[in-house]
Amino acid sequence: MIPAEETFNGTWPFAANFSTNAGFKQHYVDEGPRDGEVIICLHGEPTWGYLYRNFIPILAEHYRVIVPDHMGFGKSETPQDKMYTLKTHVENLVALIEDLDLKDITFVCQDWGGPITGAFTIRYPERVKRLALMNTLFGYGGARVNPERTQWFEWIAKHYEAGTLDGILGELGSTVLSVMKIVGFENSGAVDETWIQAYSAPFPDRASCIGGIEFPLDVHLGRARAFIMEGLETGNIEKVRSKPAMLAYGMKDKAINPENAIADFKALFPRGPINQFENAGHFCQEDIPHILVPLIHQFIQMNP
Repeated sequence: MIPAEETFNGTWPFAANFSTNAGFKQHYVDEGPRDGEVIICLHGEPTWGYLYRNFIPILAEHYRVIVPDHMGFGKSETPQDKMYTLKTHVENLVALIEDLDLKDITFVCQDWGGPITGAFTIRYPERVKRLALMNTLFGYGGARVNPERTQWFEWIAKHYEAGTLDGILGELGSTVLSVMKIVGFENSGAVDETWIQAYSAPFPDRASCIGGIEFPLDVHLGRARAFIMEGLETGNIEKVRSKPAMLAYGMKDKAINPENAIADFKALFPRGPINQFENAGHFCQEDIPHILVPLIHQFIQMNP
């Protein structure tokens, strides 16, 4: 857990806020006008809110921008007695949104932020106004064009079967850049000592890496599927489909097959705009923030 006051040489200048509504100390950024439209930006594996550092200042000129750290990441606590599953992360998000009484939310989501957003939206469609997806998928479209494992999940499978996964992902404090490169990190020009410090800081020891270890196992072991499919039992899928949605995709993604993510999006949101970026990877927020931020702003303005 990163100290609340840490700014990483001024690259993360945002005030720290905490909610305990989910039973642990969850950190979130809350910037911009309190009466503005709400944007929630969700990160994935193995990052934290720092991934959105280039989004927050510009978007906060127009909107109330909330960026939570999932349990086990960033400045949030890493309790050892809790389950780190998609279901739990969604429940934590519900608790935060209820604590802040947020409505008419525009979600900006990437990696695990997508399934978390999808599972939340299908259960609480009345809380959600718009959906901006980046290098992620909801999983409700039913379209799987490419059945092959990606480089990331081949790596996960190899080390899980060899019994070495916990050992390797348990050292994220020193290997986070290498792990991100396996997933599809492209913008090496962004990497300096401060960058390394910021992304390594949540993982000072093996116990602190539990969130990073468990996220990919939700897919590899098929644990997340039942919870995702339970969302269909709500009968709200058409309400999800009715939401304005956009997809931005870095095509050098090594975690999610781009063709699967695009097919899933098209099946759910056939009229939603899709923007493909050939030179961006899975962590598109690092690669092309100067493109994505105005794209998201335009999307919101065009869907009042």
